[in-house]
Amino acid sequence: MNADIFAADDNATPLSPDEKEGLKQKWVTLRSELNELETRNILDAQRWLMQSSPKDILNDSFLRKLHKKMFGQVWTWAGEYRTTERNIGVSPFQIPMNVMNLFEDVKFWIENKTYSEKEIAVRLHHRLVQIHPFPNGNGRVSRIMADLCMRQMNKATLNWGSYDLSEINAIREKYIHALRKADAGDYSDLLAFVDEE
Repeated sequence: MNADIFAADDNATPLSPDEKEGLKQKWVTLRSELNELETRNILDAQRWLMQSSPKDILNDSFLRKLHKKMFGQVWTWAGEYRTTERNIGVSPFQIPMNVMNLFEDVKFWIENKTYSEKEIAVRLHHRLVQIHPFPNGNGRVSRIMADLCMRQMNKATLNWGSYDLSEINAIREKYIHALRKADAGDYSDLLAFVDEE
């Protein structure tokens, strides 16, 4: 396998050697082929979401199922929480508890109207990215989770869906900067980002 397909993308979380071996389609040798394969798999997952209209999304089982639907044709580890340390995210043993706590917080925020619907979805997205439960695909799965949360609150999905954040560097940099500000408790840039047309 050509290791360059993994080194060529500064936007992706680096994978361990075992995780790289989890690539199902061994014919993939170029980053563009991997990106196309993942994009097709994500489109299949979006069709599944439209057909199934899931109701109970704020739980560990649904999150793992969604990740598997999004990446299961590409990676053997799709839908499984990571077992290796990263430079981002909590320690692997903390992932299940952090995910459960996040979903309980979101349910509380919705029930008690703690924040606006948009801010609830943005906070869900941000915290899920912070936890970084999967070897890769965390930003993509967390954006879809935020949009699903918006739908369940009978609101329109957020505008980041109109961007391919892995392709447009200036937009991706703005998004990463907004996430870093949210890490410090300031959600203003992330809230503005999801409002942009």
